Amino acid sequence: MNLCIDIDGTLTDPYYWLPRANKHFGTAVAPADVTSYAFDDVLGVPAGSYRWFYQLYGKLIHKEAEIRFGVREILQKLAEEHNIHYVTAREEIMREVTEEWLSEHDLPCDTLSLLGTPNKVWKAKQLESDFFIEDSYDNAIQLAQAGFQVLLIDCTYNRGELPENVLRVKNWHEISKLIDHQVEKAAGAAFTEEMLPA
Repeated sequence: MNLCIDIDGTLTDPYYWLPRANKHFGTAVAPADVTSYAFDDVLGVPAGSYRWFYQLYGKLIHKEAEIRFGVREILQKLAEEHNIHYVTAREEIMREVTEEWLSEHDLPCDTLSLLGTPNKVWKAKQLESDFFIEDSYDNAIQLAQAGFQVLLIDCTYNRGELPENVLRVKNWHEISKLIDHQVEKAAGAAFTEEMLPA
């Protein structure tokens, strides 16, 4: 299968940027307070301030990012049978630091796409995604509306009603079980069809 995987908040801890942002802005925002992707509002700073902060510290923030529990072992196992495609809204200027981070954490990678936009539907189509693993609610809905199966990893900022083809998961162990289940289900269906009389 083709597994398309977001990076920020999906491979990484979802709040990895928060300590440096709090230090920069003199704020004391806790992870539980991050209830949307509107980081300016979350931090209580003027519009555009977070974007300026990201331009200053983006590479350093990505370099410092902590990996989610279980990601390495599970992706290494999944890569034995599936294609691993990372699809991120990060801009191309972040390629080097992103590649270094993936290498440092020993994560398998068939392709890495830095789109510079949160619109991932066209890339999911190009990669013929079987599962798209995301942390963004808006991205999940957009991908689902285009017909893709999405695994939405639970965060404080992505709560909301989900369509049938978006499943909320708590962690990477649940992701692994769901993908394994899908493989077994597909194999069972194929076996049944092969056993039918001609």
